[in-house]
Amino acid sequence: MVKKSISVTDRQDEWIKAQIASGHFGNESEVVRELIRERQIRQEETPEEMEAIRAKLIQAEKSGFSKKSVDEIWGEARKRRMAKRG
Repeated sequence: MVKKSISVTDRQDEWIKAQIASGHFGNESEVVRELIRERQIRQEETPEEMEAIRAKLIQAEKSGFSKKSVDEIWGEARKRRMAKRG
């Protein structure tokens, strides 16, 4: 691993600390690495994939409520995306 030094605003620092305090992450490095991973995934998405996601969101809004958590829904979407990429 490569060690980096970054600067954040006070507001960003508070948000990072809140993420750790909530138990989502163990330390600041984990928060930053997760944000980078999420950005990398978004950059790899094609316009067709984005349009498919938008269509699914519209369909979901019209279908009503789900008992699934946001994490479960995103996890299923990522699995489908990875399966399509083979």
